[in-house]
Amino acid sequence: MFGGKKFDPDTEIPDLTGKTILVTGGNNGLGLETCRQLAKHNAHIYLAARTPSKAQSAISDIKGTAPNANITFLELDLASLESVKKAADTFNAESDKLDVLINNAGVMALPASTTKEGYEIQFGTNHIGHFLFTKLLMPTLQRTAEGKGDVRVVNLSSEGHRLPPKGGLVLKDAHSNMASYNTWVRYGQSKLANILFTRELTRRYPALKSVVLHPGGIDTGLSLGFQKEHPWLAAFLRPIASPFLTTVQQGALTQLFAATSEEAKTGTYYVPTATENAGSKYSRDSKLAGELWEWTEQQLAEHGY
Repeated sequence: MFGGKKFDPDTEIPDLTGKTILVTGGNNGLGLETCRQLAKHNAHIYLAARTPSKAQSAISDIKGTAPNANITFLELDLASLESVKKAADTFNAESDKLDVLINNAGVMALPASTTKEGYEIQFGTNHIGHFLFTKLLMPTLQRTAEGKGDVRVVNLSSEGHRLPPKGGLVLKDAHSNMASYNTWVRYGQSKLANILFTRELTRRYPALKSVVLHPGGIDTGLSLGFQKEHPWLAAFLRPIASPFLTTVQQGALTQLFAATSEEAKTGTYYVPTATENAGSKYSRDSKLAGELWEWTEQQLAEHGY
């Protein structure tokens, strides 16, 4: 969690004037810090989040340190395909270019439940929602790349991708709450899907730079669902885990590297800070990546997307 190279966003992020960057989950945690650092370098930021009031608070926060920040709020709920479609349509109507898409938002260790369309909440939010969002933004991404732009898709995964069900994915159960599976197994499946999605993006869209990463163990509040469901266990584990957690500022470095550095490599899985990692055996399975892509496309088609 504390290894890797040094990356100083103040000096190593280039001038981003003229660049349009969209960050999902930009209202708090890693997303907020990512927006803050990119805005300081003159990018036009689209901050995508579910709640307008929280997004506006985040924008005010960013402008406190970067008064000239150019930030546009985009309402997005990744647990609703209808919301994803609306957000993509809004963006495409407002902007004719997209240089970097950072699929940062995510949920972790939630009780068994489903998205609006009935998919396991973690898999539906972390994978399916981002898959559809990326799919709908792809024409704009490709058009920007045709203009010889350095166009990137950055996906956040986790070392939790090493905790999936046997076989890596249980797609036959994904359209349910998967209550018979441990919450960390469900989370592991969603994070494995993020890496497999990136692998397949790299193969299908070589004109784009597609990168996936684990930001590290960050104390962002992402595990609040687990804490609410298992308060006594969380109270026991927190003092054990706390010494191994790092700050949001440190945690955002790898995605900032992936989004802006010339050294970032397409199709690569990075761990902190910006260190190449092979990932699990399942995450390197090209057949599994293809199966996930085709399954997701079929599911989206059934919902009219």
